[in-house]
Amino acid sequence: MESDMLLHIANFSTLFVCMVLKFPQIFVLMRAKSTTGVSLNSLLLELIGFIVFVTYQMYYNYPPPTYLEYPILIAQDVILLLLILHYNGNLRQSLIYALVFVGGWQLLTVKKWIIDLAMSLCTFISATSKLAQLQCLWRSKDSGQVSALSWGMATYTCMARIYTTTVTTGDMQVLVRFIVMTLLNLWVLLTVIPTLHSKQKNRFAFQFE
Repeated sequence: MESDMLLHIANFSTLFVCMVLKFPQIFVLMRAKSTTGVSLNSLLLELIGFIVFVTYQMYYNYPPPTYLEYPILIAQDVILLLLILHYNGNLRQSLIYALVFVGGWQLLTVKKWIIDLAMSLCTFISATSKLAQLQCLWRSKDSGQVSALSWGMATYTCMARIYTTTVTTGDMQVLVRFIVMTLLNLWVLLTVIPTLHSKQKNRFAFQFE
């Protein structure tokens, strides 16, 4: 009984957090009107990973509470993608991305071996998206447009999914993915926080000069 309650809490808290997970990042971009420190490649790879993951879960009829947040995350990532393309002056490319993603989504379920292969590569794809964001931060040395709150919430949701996957499906591919994502999300978060702290200190010092 207690384990069932904990499972429900983990599922619904994850869903609730994911409903607003990307909002801090969206608001930061809209306020700054700049994408400095935000990696387009990271976002595209994350979208691919999300699409593969939710398609895999649906294909094998996994319990909906274990993946309901992914359509919400995909919608929020699409908004982020449009904002990045807009502020980079490449909004016309959005149609190309839409065609590629929709076509790829349909292709995944044509054959069982395709979705299985895609899922086996999903962890690598998602991990690469985080590493791309880290590389962007290292190069720009500016995390002003990167939301620490969004990355903090992403870390929590992956930790919660480690638990829900363990007590429901036990799928090792899914479990490994969430463990890797937890570690990489935490890495990005720990990279962003010191930069933001340093920037705030410099701003504070400037006000008193």
